[in-house]
Amino acid sequence: MAKFSFDDPLFAQFAFYSGVVLMKTVVMSVWTARYRIGSNTYSSPEDCKFFGDKDLKPKFDNQNVERVRRCHLNDLENVVPFVLIGMFYVMSSPNPAYALLHFRIFAGARLFHTFAYLTPLPQPSRALAFGVGFLVNVSMAASVIMAGKY
Repeated sequence: MAKFSFDDPLFAQFAFYSGVVLMKTVVMSVWTARYRIGSNTYSSPEDCKFFGDKDLKPKFDNQNVERVRRCHLNDLENVVPFVLIGMFYVMSSPNPAYALLHFRIFAGARLFHTFAYLTPLPQPSRALAFGVGFLVNVSMAASVIMAGKY
């Protein structure tokens, strides 16, 4: 059975949870645009002219826009490594139950991180969600390194 086939249950599970966190990351860019347009907070002169008026100046200090943007950047810093490490992890033939647990915990942590960031919930809620996702990536990476040692 091919490793990168939906006929492989492990790959199908990985693809599902990767799809969830990647879709959430994509949606964050739309969410950022929504906040920018709703508050007339644009980061470039051409956006000011296109979406606002000719007298509008670029702004970088809207707290709501910046909060959503930082949440999106945090996704990019964590979801991309999850997908890349996860591909190698699937190839390392991990225990399927442990692998599924890794995928579920990571996706749950990222969804909760976004909720905690945008609500906002008091710290350490967001930090814990980040830490859990980070540890999942480290755990998978360690498994990959051990499987690939030479």
